[in-house]
Amino acid sequence: MIFPNIDPVFLRLGPLEFRWYGLMYICGFVAAYFIILSGVKRKGLPLNRDQVADLIFTVAVGVILGGRLGYILFYNFAFYLAHPLKLFAVWEGGMSFHGGLIGALLASIYFVRKFKVGFYPLADLGFLAAPVGLGFGRIGNFINGELYGRVTDVPWGIVFPTGGPLPRHPSQLYEAFLEGPLMFLVLYQVSKRVRHDGVVVWSFIALYGLFRFLVEFVRQPDEQLGFVLGGLSMGQMLSLPMFLLGVAMVCYRCRRG
Repeated sequence: MIFPNIDPVFLRLGPLEFRWYGLMYICGFVAAYFIILSGVKRKGLPLNRDQVADLIFTVAVGVILGGRLGYILFYNFAFYLAHPLKLFAVWEGGMSFHGGLIGALLASIYFVRKFKVGFYPLADLGFLAAPVGLGFGRIGNFINGELYGRVTDVPWGIVFPTGGPLPRHPSQLYEAFLEGPLMFLVLYQVSKRVRHDGVVVWSFIALYGLFRFLVEFVRQPDEQLGFVLGGLSMGQMLSLPMFLLGVAMVCYRCRRG
């Protein structure tokens, strides 16, 4: 299959360009606003609409800053050390989920302390909404033709513009499905059936770690890193501890509850 000819820029206004990838981020944060607002009302948390909007903005800043710093530290530190001005060239790409997760957690802790809200009751709502943004983000990766998979002979393999002449796994779409609708449905069922605070948070951590670890077996490793340990990529090295910690904390929160 040939990669569909999708222009990464969906709107041009003079010198301004609006990209699908940025639009995916916006769609994710808007969806998160409504999901969290609905959950706040259902749980009776002491937050109004404006405060939920403040939460989304605060977490968005944490995701963007954390994602950028995470990519620099985890994936390409030597390059940015040699080219420090490139630190701010976010339009050239370079975001790390694991760094974004850390940034989101730190931003959430700041928010709950400021507004004196319980961390886990609010974080459960935020992590329930997170798969929507992840699914949109992976679709943005596919449109950009980036983060593609390894060479394959499966019938649905795609020849990506920058991936050479051979078909590759559309690993972005695998991740979009696993980290998006599938994980949302699982977490939604967990939120309905398990009443212990924090279980949704740690279920998300475990599921993302598992899904990312598995998809990395067909995803092309980062060119500047290759395989980090044996046949494992950096993504797998960061995701495996997430899965193990998530499972352990789900068990702990359930037993404590």
